[in-house]
Amino acid sequence: MKPDKKLRITGFVLLGILILVYANHFNNGFHFDDSHTVEDNVAIRKISNIPAFFTNPDMFSNSPNHKWLRPVVTTSLAVDYWLAGGLYPFAFQLSTFLWHILLCVLLFLTYRKLLAASMQHKWVPYIALFAAAWFGFHTAIAETVNYIISRSDVLSTTFIAASFYIYIAFPQKRKWFLYMVPAILAVLTKETVISLLAILFFYILFFEKNLSVRAVFQKRNFRTVLRIFYTLLPMILILAALQVYTLSKISAASRDYGMSNPAGYYWLTQTYVWFLYFKSFFLPLHLSADTDLPVITSIFDGRILTGLAFVVLLVIAIFRCSKKKETRPVALGLIWFAASLLPTSVSPMAEVMNDHRMYFAFTGLSLSVVTALALLVLKGAKQGSSVRISPRVAGVLCCLILGLNAYGVYKRNQVWKTEESLWKDVTEKSPGNGRGWMNYGLALMGRGNYEEAMRNFKKAQELTPAYSTLFINMGIASGGMSRDADARNYFNTAIQLAPAEFTPYAFYARYLLQIGALQEAKANAEKALSLNANSMIALDAAMGAYQALGLWSDLGRTAAHVLLVNPGDPEAQLFLEASKTKKTVSPASSAMPATLESAEDYLNLSLVYYNAGAFDQCIETCKKALALKPAYADAYSNMGAAYNSLGQWDKGKAACEQALAIDPHHKLAAGNLQWSINKHQ
Repeated sequence: MKPDKKLRITGFVLLGILILVYANHFNNGFHFDDSHTVEDNVAIRKISNIPAFFTNPDMFSNSPNHKWLRPVVTTSLAVDYWLAGGLYPFAFQLSTFLWHILLCVLLFLTYRKLLAASMQHKWVPYIALFAAAWFGFHTAIAETVNYIISRSDVLSTTFIAASFYIYIAFPQKRKWFLYMVPAILAVLTKETVISLLAILFFYILFFEKNLSVRAVFQKRNFRTVLRIFYTLLPMILILAALQVYTLSKISAASRDYGMSNPAGYYWLTQTYVWFLYFKSFFLPLHLSADTDLPVITSIFDGRILTGLAFVVLLVIAIFRCSKKKETRPVALGLIWFAASLLPTSVSPMAEVMNDHRMYFAFTGLSLSVVTALALLVLKGAKQGSSVRISPRVAGVLCCLILGLNAYGVYKRNQVWKTEESLWKDVTEKSPGNGRGWMNYGLALMGRGNYEEAMRNFKKAQELTPAYSTLFINMGIASGGMSRDADARNYFNTAIQLAPAEFTPYAFYARYLLQIGALQEAKANAEKALSLNANSMIALDAAMGAYQALGLWSDLGRTAAHVLLVNPGDPEAQLFLEASKTKKTVSPASSAMPATLESAEDYLNLSLVYYNAGAFDQCIETCKKALALKPAYADAYSNMGAAYNSLGQWDKGKAACEQALAIDPHHKLAAGNLQWSINKHQ
């Protein structure tokens, strides 16, 4: 078989295996910041908004603290939403995965070009392919591929790699500045493109000027260094201007959000973080979606000393490897690794480390590590060498490395499957993270396990006593257990902790509407909307309160606004009609299918009625579901919740007991039963 054909077949086999390895991730759900950038972000629901994404940072997120201008990311989300016809995770996960595959291809082409310039050997294409495959299969990379809003890392890294490859592969075309096109897209994706300038500078120094890092500091090379800088000047000016533009669009609240760590200690801590990232390349054993590493505030801490020693060794390795032609890919890869981490290491961010930051960094580290290993193998293969490694043994080792990482990816995909599985893993890997305990509690609350959720919230409170979002969730859980006084206290605490944020007012308004405190619901919804006019939770609460209070003009104005930001919203359409006829409507009717054929159809409709507060209609719909499917635990559970909401505790208790008789492990029914028992007592 011809070498090129063999290489192509190997590449396609690896691609097929990569698809199989990630096959269990395509239906993984939305997590963490996906809530405000994807799920609750109404801007991505209109494909016609794409031009505005490039000028309006408000469209990146519905959170006032996350108003960033990353239009390429938002555009990609809008396209996925449009193609899928809604918030279906499969479309979003598939999109990110396809970009990941494209990046792997670009890395192979780039690595092959760099290795061919530094060594002459028939194995060069296979070394490059293995380096790209190690990155593609790496267990730590699964953190970024699974986390939908982290496609900003995937996209920006792909654009940077594309720009770099075009530059090195087509030197005769540089006068047309085509290599700058992907770089411009990178600027509009994430604030990491400065790393590309460092990578290009040292590429030219090493591979085109045939100089080492030490040469930069020698007087005789001053003109050469200046010429390199001059060569890159057009790119520097254009990218700097664009970056200034995107950063100027960030609101003050977003710019300051999370920047609470002391800069000096944060920088020192980053040396240890770099060491942890480097170690994770070889041993990705303690990955966590939300780490609990704090800023280390003692320069004599062993972790700081370890980090400083690592950085010193990293610099020494770069200097030494840049001396020889064959080891310059190692030096460039290490510079690539360091440069990719600088943007998040300089700004004192709230999260000291995030596993998804390894995505960009490992594109450089893969080149360094694989090149170094290849040089050792090639050296050992020479006649007379004391240690010889045959190609077959090398191939087995490569398969072992890829196989172990592939298994790790498969397991991490399982962790990212649901909110509950993800945050349970975080509490185990990062037990000092209060946000992890809160989110695990939130996942438990989502399936009606309020008591266990509250225990997790209490654990989070010990670690983060001033976390307003935690108190919002404690208020929701208390409301779910009909502990009204506790719920009000928690919601008011959340407001006191974050009086300038819309979320505590919005969720409090929703709760107050559910218990019939209409004037209070109205006041809190309006306060939330004064802080964020597009909060759907606040808008829904406001419309519900306006209709119940007979404030028809306010209802019409609010419904019209909802339809402006989210055209076709069925509840807003009904409320708008109600404002004209001045007749109360149930928004649940908008979700009624044209034909109801199955018990599942009626169950889904009962949920819509329940969420709209139409509890009598919810009960009647559950009865229709039970007529078709008598042993339907979910229908009895929904009926029990509706009876409880009407204060008919005996009927609620009886319905929940029926559900548990059918399915003793039905968590939601158990929670609703406990609600009825507590209230009845």
